[in-house]
Amino acid sequence: MNNSLSIPQTSGFSHAIQAIWQIERRTPFHKEIIVPKGVVEIIFNLNDSFPILSQIGDSQYRVSNCFINGFNTAPISLQPPEQQVFFGVQFQPMAVKAIFGTPASEFSNTLVDATLLDPVFRSLWHQLAEQSGFEARVSVFLSWLEKRFSEPEPRERLMNDFLVGASWHNVSVTALANSLYYSPRHLSRKITETTGMNTEEMLLYKKYLHAVHLMHHSELTLTEIAHESHFSDQSHFIKSFKTFTHMTPGAYKRMKSNVMGHVFEDVR
Repeated sequence: MNNSLSIPQTSGFSHAIQAIWQIERRTPFHKEIIVPKGVVEIIFNLNDSFPILSQIGDSQYRVSNCFINGFNTAPISLQPPEQQVFFGVQFQPMAVKAIFGTPASEFSNTLVDATLLDPVFRSLWHQLAEQSGFEARVSVFLSWLEKRFSEPEPRERLMNDFLVGASWHNVSVTALANSLYYSPRHLSRKITETTGMNTEEMLLYKKYLHAVHLMHHSELTLTEIAHESHFSDQSHFIKSFKTFTHMTPGAYKRMKSNVMGHVFEDVR
């Protein structure tokens, strides 16, 4: 297995991108479950394989070689190809509208064929596939992005910090609105446009994401994780976690892989 990760350091790209990653591996598993991770990303399947079969809720998809996915509130179940070469870019949520011409909420709980948004993605896929390595692909993608992105305003940067930051999960709506320089109503509209959730739902979502993070990066018990993530009690933690993942916190903790948010099942 060969994994690569790049986090842009220049200010322009860092306001547009959280991270760029690549995975090259042969997987022994027939099934993969991806629980909600709170990211908006475009993924290029560079392995010339059959379309990947996947499901979100009751909707089934034949995943294209270039697709976009946003803030999910339900897990993705898919049948991964045995040989995998994936190149992905995780975006700053507020930058998505400027880059793709549509708000990030349009990609929530769905897998959108990027070539249907713009045929240029078909050409971009070929350019990426022709490159011999990760750094060359990063260069190709950033060159493409540079022509489509402009610097965000300060409030949008603050909103990105909230949406992708590890903290901010124990704050009131009023305090959050004041911190981000929006009225509570305007804040809710901005969050809904970007995530598909209102402010209260997003704050609960961030508690869930914090709990997932702690399961992978701490030795805390589930009771301690519920407390550290500011759930009102253990019952609230379990109910909320099941809403987003369709499994209990205990089940996820037992089944989790070393890749945060991913569960692998059914060895080939």
